[in-house]
Amino acid sequence: MNDRPSISVAMATYNGEKYIRQQIESILTQLAATDELIISDNGSKDQTLEILQDALDQDPRIRLIHCAKPGVIANFNNALAHCNNDIIFLSDQDDIWQSNKVAVMLNNFMTHPNIDLIMSDITVVDDHLNPVIPSFFAYRGTKLGVVKNIIKNTYIGCAMAFRKSFVRPLLPIPDNVPMHDMWLGILANKHHAAMLIPDKLVLYRRHNNTVTTVENHSSFGEKIKWRFDIIRTVFFR
Repeated sequence: MNDRPSISVAMATYNGEKYIRQQIESILTQLAATDELIISDNGSKDQTLEILQDALDQDPRIRLIHCAKPGVIANFNNALAHCNNDIIFLSDQDDIWQSNKVAVMLNNFMTHPNIDLIMSDITVVDDHLNPVIPSFFAYRGTKLGVVKNIIKNTYIGCAMAFRKSFVRPLLPIPDNVPMHDMWLGILANKHHAAMLIPDKLVLYRRHNNTVTTVENHSSFGEKIKWRFDIIRTVFFR
C-alpha cells in the first residue's frame, strides 16, 4: 500500500545468543524494504554480537549500535534515539512475533489517526514456545486508565508500538521510572491516545535469563518509590 507508514523496530539486546536469531527472522519477514531494525546492545559477553554482525551483513535494514550505559531503560533509550520512521515497535531479544503482527498493528494505526500508542495482547510461552499463560491481558487484568496503571501496571513493551511524533519529544526516558513501557503507556493514556487490541501478536518467551517478566517481584518500598517517581514524571515533568 502506498500510504503504508514506515516502520522502525527498536530492539534491546544483552547476552541473547540463544534465541535472537529466531526473533530477528520473525521480524524481518514482516518489514518492507524501507523499514529498519535498530538493535542496541548493552555490552553482550556471549556470541550475541557475532550473531548480530552476521545478520547485519545479510540485511541492510538492520543497524547495530552500542549502549555504554547499563540497564534496560538506557538500552531502549539508545535504540529509540536512532529510530527514523513513522511507527516504532519495541522488541525484546528472545520473543517471536506472530506473522500478522505488523499488518494488524499498522491497520489499527491507519484506521485510528488520533491514537499514538497501541498495545496488543500476547501469549506467554516457555523455552520451547509451549503456552504458559494464554492471555497476558486476562492474567494481568489489562485495562486503560492512568490511575489504574500507576497502582498496578499492565503495560508490556514487547506488545507496544507508537508513533514517532509521540515518543520523540519524551526522550530520553527518565532513569528513575520503574520501566520504559509503563511510563510510555501511562503518558499516552493520559492524553487519551492509547489503545488496546485483543489480538495475541507476540509469543513472549519466559526463561531463566529473561530480563523483563510478567510478575513484579520488587519490595514494598521500591513499589512506593517507583509510583511516586511515575506520578512526578507524568504530571510534573
